Amino acid sequence: MAPDSVIRMSRYRLLPTPDQEVGLVEHCAHARFVWNLACEQQAHWRPGRASAPGYLQQARQLTEARAEFGWLRAGSVTVQQQALRDFAQAMRNFFGGTHRRPSWRRAGRQEGFRQVAVQPEHIQRLNRKVGRVWVPKVGWVRFRCSRDLIRVEDLDIRGMTRSARGTLEQPGRGVRQKAGLNRGILANAWGGLVARLEHKAPGRVEKIHPAYTSQTCSVCGHCTPDNRESQAVFRCGACGHQANADVNAARTIAAGRVVTARGALQPPGGAVNREPQSDTCLLG
Repeated sequence: MAPDSVIRMSRYRLLPTPDQEVGLVEHCAHARFVWNLACEQQAHWRPGRASAPGYLQQARQLTEARAEFGWLRAGSVTVQQQALRDFAQAMRNFFGGTHRRPSWRRAGRQEGFRQVAVQPEHIQRLNRKVGRVWVPKVGWVRFRCSRDLIRVEDLDIRGMTRSARGTLEQPGRGVRQKAGLNRGILANAWGGLVARLEHKAPGRVEKIHPAYTSQTCSVCGHCTPDNRESQAVFRCGACGHQANADVNAARTIAAGRVVTARGALQPPGGAVNREPQSDTCLLG
């Protein structure tokens, strides 16, 4: 485990003992193992073959695997089942055209597990700054409340700075203007700024999907293309809120509002590539 690894639960940073940390790392390994098996099953699918196993069939396979392998059975079945649910949601997002195909998770780099639907009695406040949460197979783990989240727009900077030159058969348009824009983006090091924030405020930086943020009202959450009167002016057709379009989008991102491709508004912290959750436990 890297020295700067951060264990966190939703808005709280966990403070596990060394023994508890071992248990949390094992949960991460089991979730990664189950996720990667689901990825492998999807990779073997070809047109004309029967469809790849869905969540229900994979859950039955997980039961059989737990009966056969003691190391897997020693882990939390709820953590392992949640990894399958997350993969099923990721595939639905992929087929819906809103996300890329889910890929393999690498040990030591893409570690994490989710614990959802945590009951109220499983989270206890010990004092103003410290509490504890019940984690399956690990027990009561203390946590410290973190400071406010820092939300940034999750931009595809590489795609945004791609050249507009085109090809000989299909030459691009506005090449010089696009080149100037690219230089401006790269000179300001947008990606470097986010990386620096994540380094300085580990566990407190949240990336918000940029889809529809320019069309969403930062006051009431109403989302429609008609809200954007022009490149600079935003006027909400529902509540009448008016502001500079960029300022309104920034406030929408700061509030953590995420709008799905179907136009449904999700609450702050709800990622569009995951199912709704009450609490999350990650190791990264």
